[in-house]
Amino acid sequence: MRRDSADPRRWLAYARSDLALAREGRQSADVFLESLCYHCQQAVEKSLKAVLIALRLDFPRTHNLGTLADLLPATATLTTVVSDDLLRGLSAYAVLSRYPGDLEDVSEADYAQALEVASRVVDWAVAQVESGASGS
Repeated sequence: MRRDSADPRRWLAYARSDLALAREGRQSADVFLESLCYHCQQAVEKSLKAVLIALRLDFPRTHNLGTLADLLPATATLTTVVSDDLLRGLSAYAVLSRYPGDLEDVSEADYAQALEVASRVVDWAVAQVESGASGS
């Protein structure tokens, strides 16, 4: 089901905002890598939802990136951009990373990987939406 806005460009604006926050990195010792990875996950989630909206496909209210990716038609596949395992792995950052003790500590390598995945997916989504996301 559609949420909040039927304009995929609005969703992409929010995705870019999350990605920008994630790219800021640790400006202070008070910023946790888990928080930055949360913004990576959010950037990917909003990007996927933007593409689904552009394709006029309904989606459930979920933070599960695999569930959202599974709704994409073959013409809008993400597999050339990022592996399925990396995409699905980001889902843990949606909730578990926001509370102490729910997730193993995130390393710099984990953060760098999450940022790379988010950057690729946001770029892919922008291209999909700009091209009219013709599929299905």
